[in-house]
Amino acid sequence: MTRFGFVIHPLNARDVARKYPIAHFLPDSVVEAVMKYKRSMVVSEITGVRSKAGAMTEGWFIGCPLTPNQMVRSLPLETVYDKIVEACVVAADQGAQLVGLGAFTSVVGDGGISIAQRSPIPVTTGNSYTVATAIEGTLRACSLLEVDLPNATLAVVGATGSIGKTCAKVLGREFGRVILVGRDLEKTQRLTAEIDGSEATTDVGRIREADAVITVTSSDAEIILPEHLKPGCVVCDVARPRDVSVRVGKERPDVLVIEGGVIHVPGNVDFGFDFGFPEKTAYACMSETMILALEGRAENFTVGKDVSVEQVDEMTQLAKKHGFELADFRAFEKVVSPTTIERARNARVTGATVPRAQRP
Repeated sequence: MTRFGFVIHPLNARDVARKYPIAHFLPDSVVEAVMKYKRSMVVSEITGVRSKAGAMTEGWFIGCPLTPNQMVRSLPLETVYDKIVEACVVAADQGAQLVGLGAFTSVVGDGGISIAQRSPIPVTTGNSYTVATAIEGTLRACSLLEVDLPNATLAVVGATGSIGKTCAKVLGREFGRVILVGRDLEKTQRLTAEIDGSEATTDVGRIREADAVITVTSSDAEIILPEHLKPGCVVCDVARPRDVSVRVGKERPDVLVIEGGVIHVPGNVDFGFDFGFPEKTAYACMSETMILALEGRAENFTVGKDVSVEQVDEMTQLAKKHGFELADFRAFEKVVSPTTIERARNARVTGATVPRAQRP
C-alpha cells in the first residue's frame, strides 16, 4: 500500500481558532506572530479510501501553521519554503510516500518546484485534477442553465495561473468568446495567442459580460462582488480562500455559484478532520494525491506553474478508474438546491436580477 500526506493550513488568522479557541480573542497580527514559530504537525489520520478497482490507501493531514498573508506578504519566501518542507518531512516520518500541497502551499513561489526539490518524498499540487473537475463542473452547470456555449462568453479570472490557463485553453474551445482576466496585462495578452476568440484585461469588472466565470486567483481577499455578475450566469469558484464574496450569495440569487472541485471519494473514508465538506467528499487537489497513491505512483506529478492538457486527461481517466466522482454542487458551505438552479435559469431567460421581494 502506498500512503500519502496532504498539507493544509489556516485560510486566515481567524481559522486558527478552530484548533486554538483563544485565537478568537487576539488580533490577527498576534495570532500570525505566534503561528510563525509553531512547527508543522499531524492534524489527523485518513483511513478507508478504497478504489472501485480494489486498491486501498491511507494517509495524514499535515498542518502547516502559516496563513496566506504570511506566505505571500509578511514572510520571506525561503522561510515559507522551509515551513512547507517541514510539513513534508512530518508526512514522510509518518510513513507517507508522497505528499500533496493544499491551498496556498501549492501556489507560493514557483508552484511546488522548489518544495519538490527539497522534500524527502515526491510532491503534487493536485492542480491537474482540480482543472479537470472545474471544467466538468462548469460545463454541467452551463447545461443546467441551458447556456448556448458557441454563442456565449467565458471569463477566467486568474487566467495566467496554472489552473486558470489550462481551464481557459480547454473551455475556450467550447465558448464563442473568452475574456482573460489577469494582474499583469502583458502576460495575459501573451496568452490570447493560444486561445481563439480571446481578449485580455486587468479589469475584473469585465466579467459582467460573461455567461460563465471560472475564478482561481491566489488572492487572500474576496474579489468577485455582486455588481460584477450578469443575471443568469454560472460562477465556478476554484480558489481557496474563495474569490467570490459572501455578498453574492446573499444579494444575487439570480446567479449560480458553485465551488470547484468537490469530489466524492470512494470507500468508507474517514478524514478525522472537519474541513466543512459533507462526509466522504474532498477537494480535487486532495483527491489527486489519493489517486496517485492508489496507483502506487509515488512521483512528482503536477508541479510548477503549468498544467498540461495531457496531465488533465490522464488524471481524469485515473479518477474514473478508481471511482472518484464530482459531488453535488456546493456554494457558501451549503448544497446548491434545485430551486437555486431554477431561479438562475429563469433569470438567464429574462436577463433581469431577482427583485428583493422575491429573495428568500
